[in-house]
Amino acid sequence: MRDRPQIFAGLLIFVGLFTFPLWYGHAGKTSLAAPDIKLPAQDKAKQCVAPLNYMRNSHMQLLVNWREEVVRQDQRQFTAYTGKVYDKSLTRTCLTQCHTNKAEFCDRCHRYAGVSGPYCWDCHIDTKLTARSTP
Repeated sequence: MRDRPQIFAGLLIFVGLFTFPLWYGHAGKTSLAAPDIKLPAQDKAKQCVAPLNYMRNSHMQLLVNWREEVVRQDQRQFTAYTGKVYDKSLTRTCLTQCHTNKAEFCDRCHRYAGVSGPYCWDCHIDTKLTARSTP
């Protein structure tokens, strides 16, 4: 019974360390809300190549699949779920037709998530679009 203060002190330290990220984020007034991104103008594109939830969760896998199919199998067309056919190209399809400002669309989400874009687009991208995305 003489160990009771030490046990309570140990439990208090454990609970404090375990909940540290929660109260630190609350004290620092950090937000868990997603960044406010600018969606494409409605007159440019009415539909994305895939549904919104899929694009939010799996757009990188889509781009990797496109890259693999274009480079390894020479398949350069993508048929969307609506039946519309698109070029498998980040520059010609995504950044030209819909998300024309990379800095305000792609880069905001990537910074929020703490991830970088795929390395292949460092070389294989239109320089006019890259110039617009520099902060």
